[in-house]
Amino acid sequence: MRDMIGYCGLDCEKCDAYLATLHDDQALREKTAKLWAELNNAPILPEHINCQGCRVEGVKTVFCDQMCEVRRCALKKGVTTCGDCPDLESCPTVGEIISNNPEALANLKE
Repeated sequence: MRDMIGYCGLDCEKCDAYLATLHDDQALREKTAKLWAELNNAPILPEHINCQGCRVEGVKTVFCDQMCEVRRCALKKGVTTCGDCPDLESCPTVGEIISNNPEALANLKE
């Protein structure tokens, strides 16, 4: 499995936080922070939007580092991704992501 596939199966290389970091794009940081703050009802600021991928060494967004229940669970269980967990198909933690994103589920099953 590619290193840039997140614990949940989403492709970090397509994530706006990763792209903003990679290209040092302040406008994308601001747009992403605003959206994520609204979606998560949390104080996410543009300076929090720096990420090199959730499964690789390096900086993480405040969401990925401190708020993501999927990442927290995978680290606790010691799995490479949720695809290695026997509870993948019935898991409520990753369930919303994989039910709304067939690509994420396919990535986890690779």
